[in-house]
Amino acid sequence: MKHAVSVSLGSSKRDKRVEVSLLGEKVTIERIGTDGDMEAAAQLYKEMDGKIDAFGVGGTDLGVLIDGKFYPLYSIHPMIRFVEKTPMVDGSGLKNTLEGRALPALMKHLNGRELEKRAFIVSGAERWGLSKSFCEHGFESVFGDIMFALGLPIAVRSCENLKRMAAIIMPLAGRLPFEWVYPTGESQEVRVPKYTKYYEWASVIAGDCHYVKKHMPDSLPGKIIVTNTTTPEDQELFRQVGISTLVTTTPVIDGRSFGTNMMEAALVAVAGKGRPLTHPELSEIIEELDFQPQIHELN
Repeated sequence: MKHAVSVSLGSSKRDKRVEVSLLGEKVTIERIGTDGDMEAAAQLYKEMDGKIDAFGVGGTDLGVLIDGKFYPLYSIHPMIRFVEKTPMVDGSGLKNTLEGRALPALMKHLNGRELEKRAFIVSGAERWGLSKSFCEHGFESVFGDIMFALGLPIAVRSCENLKRMAAIIMPLAGRLPFEWVYPTGESQEVRVPKYTKYYEWASVIAGDCHYVKKHMPDSLPGKIIVTNTTTPEDQELFRQVGISTLVTTTPVIDGRSFGTNMMEAALVAVAGKGRPLTHPELSEIIEELDFQPQIHELN
């Protein structure tokens, strides 16, 4: 039995442990939240290092990979200082392979239904595969990275400008305390409507689920959300505000979709190479498993 654990800076209320079969191998996938406590996360990594098959870094990233260029998040690195033996991934491999499938799957699902090609991507730089897909499919796109990470009402309006923004801002933003730019722990459960005009303008709202919820208005009838990790509570919230269709980029297991870091860790565990998988290796496994985005009609 393989064992993959995502140690997350997110809320412990979202913890989950299930057993799945991948490529004929049984693997336990487990998510443990530390409610924003980086030192608690560091101690969990220390306790389990060498005893499990793969770590996922949850509730954060080790850095942002955009169009092949990596921007480190330096404030995260002390959290993983004790890890010496167990391979560790933050989901960036799946973000740049699996997530690009979400929009084509949605368009196929709509089967010709009219859809205005307007997308509000709340966190485009850290989900480059998803962002690139919207641009390639001709969507007029607004990227909310500066709004959601820095709290400034500045919209980025193309993939090229998103890359330029990352090149300018990430060397500085990567050195800020992580809790300044991303909700952790209990703050993940707080929703303050903001930037409403962009939510209402778009037909599709995409990106990190915590960011999507962070400033989501109380009413979004008929909108489509493309995101990653969702719990039954998230799905009920989306249903209440009127979301028509929910697309999750990772498979739904036991009623919820797990984060890309968790799923990538599971694949690393099953592969048994004792190291993170390369993008070609991930792509090959994804094809073999036939991982597909999950589409749910909510209203």
